[in-house]
Amino acid sequence: MPGYVPVIGLEVHAQLLTRSKIFCGCANRFGDAPNTNTCAVCLGLPGALPVLNRAAVELAMRMALATGCVINGRSIFARKNYFYPDLPKGYQISQYDRPLATGGSISIDVDGQTRRIGLTRIHLEEDAGKLVHEGFSSTEGASGVDFNRSGVPLIEIVGEPEIRSPQEAYLYLQRLKSVLTYTEVCDGNMEEGSLRCDANVSIHEKGSAFGTRVELKNLNSFRNVQRALEFEIARQERVLEEGAKVVQQTRLYDAGSGETRPMRTKEEAHDYRYFPEPDLLPLEVDEAWIGKVRAGLPELPSERKARFIRERGIPEADAHLLTLEKPLADYFEQAGGLSGEWRETAKWIVRDVLRWAKEEKLDSAKLGDRFPPARLAAIVRARASGSITAASAAEIFEEAWTSGKEPDAIIRDRGLSRITDESAIAAAVARAIEENPKQVGQYRQGKEAVFGYLVGQVMRATGGKAPPDVVNRLLKDALGKPAGQD
Repeated sequence: MPGYVPVIGLEVHAQLLTRSKIFCGCANRFGDAPNTNTCAVCLGLPGALPVLNRAAVELAMRMALATGCVINGRSIFARKNYFYPDLPKGYQISQYDRPLATGGSISIDVDGQTRRIGLTRIHLEEDAGKLVHEGFSSTEGASGVDFNRSGVPLIEIVGEPEIRSPQEAYLYLQRLKSVLTYTEVCDGNMEEGSLRCDANVSIHEKGSAFGTRVELKNLNSFRNVQRALEFEIARQERVLEEGAKVVQQTRLYDAGSGETRPMRTKEEAHDYRYFPEPDLLPLEVDEAWIGKVRAGLPELPSERKARFIRERGIPEADAHLLTLEKPLADYFEQAGGLSGEWRETAKWIVRDVLRWAKEEKLDSAKLGDRFPPARLAAIVRARASGSITAASAAEIFEEAWTSGKEPDAIIRDRGLSRITDESAIAAAVARAIEENPKQVGQYRQGKEAVFGYLVGQVMRATGGKAPPDVVNRLLKDALGKPAGQD
């Protein structure tokens, strides 16, 4: 059986966080009543002329600079012609052979190695309306169109076909979303459709020419992108092994069955009959404008990760997780600043906070409301100062998360403060020796394994509140050296 190499390229559409649409003054706002944010321009009525939104251009430039693209001094808008119910003009205003930006890359970490996935281009375009297939009880099988989305500004980020596995595709999308949200270009909400992805995939035998490309649509989460690619690669392998040919087409992914199914024959660029948009002048961007946008760039995910490693001493794997989403990185900085214990704060977030948040399917943007940074910092400080044990800290965290009580109140109400009086611990040691003569005798005869049992008896007697290092020291002093040791 030949070994096949997958070739994957991703096209990502990101809605821009502008207040108004790209070519008119209608509100760019999700969730409003259908067809309330419309006008003659975004409805495609005769005689209506587009006016380019400067804020949309600057957000597109911001993303281009953040990914290392070259911004072209002159770019041209074009009409992409096709017919669909959600496209009122019969064409979409996009960019084709003269896009806003070219080049650039997204870096991902694969098996401890950094891989750079190239970007072909970033260009501006308008979104189409949204077809609504449900909620029409009066007419069975009817569909409606909500034109609130028509004219919402988009950037399309076209990646080079350099991704070689579904897992790499997932990592690429994670990092791309991080850059989009850090720069406040897009909110990255796939459920609301503000971030959408199409995948192109082919396979070929190693050393041979690229295979026939298939486009995958209806990919509403990063995991579904990964699953769809896994299925489609396996399907294409079966087709080739049976001696047939892969057909160039667009296929829809069905998340319920985990399969892709044919949608239509894949279009080529000439099918859209691109030509320059006659109602818009070429977009000219000078160096001064680029410099102004560059000066306003925030700290990027890769830069923040490097700073966490360099200044806070955070392990690389933890720093990677903490910087994937800006709200989580902000949460870490707030909690770490309050506790003064950066590494321990990172451990608690990665090990405990993220686990509990995942169980509740909690978005990182809501984490601070659900479990305030000050609450986590109080636990970290108490543990670092030695006033509570590790076991108590875990109990306090769980109760604080589930009940909303403050850690200090839990420590006080449950009497979880660590025992610091060595005379009280020594008394517990003496009782453990008195009540366990058999184990004491075994230890003194050289069976050192029973020492752990005796430590456990002391910890039980103190309710787990005695410092383990103190218990070990006092118990060893009281027992003396085992037989055979000087």
